[in-house]
Amino acid sequence: MRLPRTAHTSRPWRIHEIAGDFRLEDVWALPTPGGPDDLGRLVRQFAEPDRAHVSKPVPRLLFAVRWKIGALLGWDKPGAGVGSRVPTLRDRLPADLRDGERGPDLSDVPFTSVYLTQDEWVTETANRTVHGVMHISWVPDGAGGHRGQMAVLVRPNGRLGAAYMAAIKPFRYAAVYPALIRAIGRKWEAGSASGTGSGADSGPDSGSGSDKGSGPGERAA
Repeated sequence: MRLPRTAHTSRPWRIHEIAGDFRLEDVWALPTPGGPDDLGRLVRQFAEPDRAHVSKPVPRLLFAVRWKIGALLGWDKPGAGVGSRVPTLRDRLPADLRDGERGPDLSDVPFTSVYLTQDEWVTETANRTVHGVMHISWVPDGAGGHRGQMAVLVRPNGRLGAAYMAAIKPFRYAAVYPALIRAIGRKWEAGSASGTGSGADSGPDSGSGSDKGSGPGERAA
């Protein structure tokens, strides 16, 4: 379910002090009911290889078209990414976050982890069009439990980036996000049914694949 911007902006997230020049694009409630310490489980789920969200024909076609256009126009060349066209957000971190857990990079998409706390996980990506941030948080659900929340922040690269974001907006809401949210919920439910990854062992230090202070281009072991 899509949420109002205040669902993100009203909370005291550390990302506010780090990415103040980024635009909040979307906020989504994730169908991941759990206990107060289950962010680590959600982080591990995101980091695992899984293409389920692009298994349907329309999202799969959209992703294929996007990568084909990107290849033709050079949007995704190595020199356009984090650490090349734009500096990593890790350069902006205060000492406590920089020295803390970084979290795992994503396997299926070019997102590298910035930091991980008990209730926030931040990853970033960049190309010729945008510098993007995915903010995954763990919040009370209003019914005595907790769930995940996803916010997307972007910093478009000039007119090209602004035009790109405007062009993909209807496709994101019609196909990409719905497929992604459903896939997240299905995988979470399957993990809950099998009894994997919940409870006290789900915090940042519980095998989420994170390294302390590792660089943005290094994949956490």
